[in-house]
Amino acid sequence: MLAIAGGKGGSGKTTTTVGIAQAVERAVVAVDADRDMPNLHSMVGVERGDEAFPEAKPHPTESSVSILPAPRGTDDEAFERWLRAIAEDEVPAVVDCPAGAGPDAAVPLRVADGVVIVTQLCAPALRDAAKTAAMARAVGTPVVGAVVSRSRIAPSALGDLIDAPVLGAVPEGQSPVLSDANVRGAYKRIVGAIRPEGLI
Repeated sequence: MLAIAGGKGGSGKTTTTVGIAQAVERAVVAVDADRDMPNLHSMVGVERGDEAFPEAKPHPTESSVSILPAPRGTDDEAFERWLRAIAEDEVPAVVDCPAGAGPDAAVPLRVADGVVIVTQLCAPALRDAAKTAAMARAVGTPVVGAVVSRSRIAPSALGDLIDAPVLGAVPEGQSPVLSDANVRGAYKRIVGAIRPEGLI
């Protein structure tokens, strides 16, 4: 299980979760672990469902990708059990984590085998990226690397900040952003950088 995390909402976590899932080119499930502000299902255009633990839905245009919307009204223990069951499945999972450094964000990080930190190139976002990397290590999860969103450059100094490789940069794209050829190409290169870790 690969977690996609970032310090604040709007960093590009959800886009990166779906972008990586689409770029893997084999069966993969994109999971929304944000119980308070879920939006992965709406980004790809599937219904969340009313049940406590929604079933996986097929991606409307990517046959190899399934979308697992966030659960509703679950306590932390049930939520963690749900994530661990997903992690034990043979289909690789890419998990959109909640923003911030609270308990909600810590649970998927603790379950994941590795985490990719998503950040923009501004001082507050970079500080949050460093905090997220520290939180992941505090719960025992390796930091696979960083993705810079909405940028054509990925400065190597970011790697020093989070003590992990910079996997790549994802440029601004034409809407819908995940159909933009430059954006899709960026995520393919990022997946190529992640693949040696064996997480997807």
